[in-house]
Amino acid sequence: MDVQEEYTGHVEPGAAAARRTLPAVSITKISVGPMDNNAYLLVCSATNEALLIDAANDPERLSDLVGSDDSRPALRTIVTTHQHGDHWQALGATAGAFGANTAAHPKDAAALPVPPDFLLEHGDTLSFGQCQLEIIHLRGHTPGSIALLYRDPAGVGHLFTGDSLFPGGVGKTGSPEDFTSLLNDVTERVFDTLPDDTWFYPGHGDDSTLGTQRPHLNEWRDRGW
Repeated sequence: MDVQEEYTGHVEPGAAAARRTLPAVSITKISVGPMDNNAYLLVCSATNEALLIDAANDPERLSDLVGSDDSRPALRTIVTTHQHGDHWQALGATAGAFGANTAAHPKDAAALPVPPDFLLEHGDTLSFGQCQLEIIHLRGHTPGSIALLYRDPAGVGHLFTGDSLFPGGVGKTGSPEDFTSLLNDVTERVFDTLPDDTWFYPGHGDDSTLGTQRPHLNEWRDRGW
């Protein structure tokens, strides 16, 4: 697997992965499948234990991402950010190949091809090695959509938002009520609680920071989608 070590937040379908190395965690981003889905492999530096966010597609490429030699990380957990099929096409194959546990929010669990080993509620924490992710429930794109927050002790926060938040707006919703619910949750549970330098990683496309997107919250509400 070709991995770029100079991280920009941009990856191309079928091309190299990109790795960001933090003091305690490495974050490797890859685009998989026909819908340009992002998958993120997080590895605890102290223990070499790994967690995968969204086994979206291309199980062979995800296996290559984890690696096959003796130094590869131990993939213990796969988290699915929400129930839409483009985010779990490789879930069964990847979990089976590595013997990994799976996790999701209970409101989206029934739609997944693999029953989750762990159910994640708002405010829960999920550990991999010596590192932790905080679970943020963002209601609207789907009933059980979640974001996962890693608070780097030596730097900024890193937030994995699935399809709930992108550069330029919140994710697609099916009704005005769902849109309002999602934008309210993103405003109150993300923008109102996390600083501008928080870097966020969406389920498709490029990354951004909360500070870059914050000035546009009122525009998004006025736009209504």
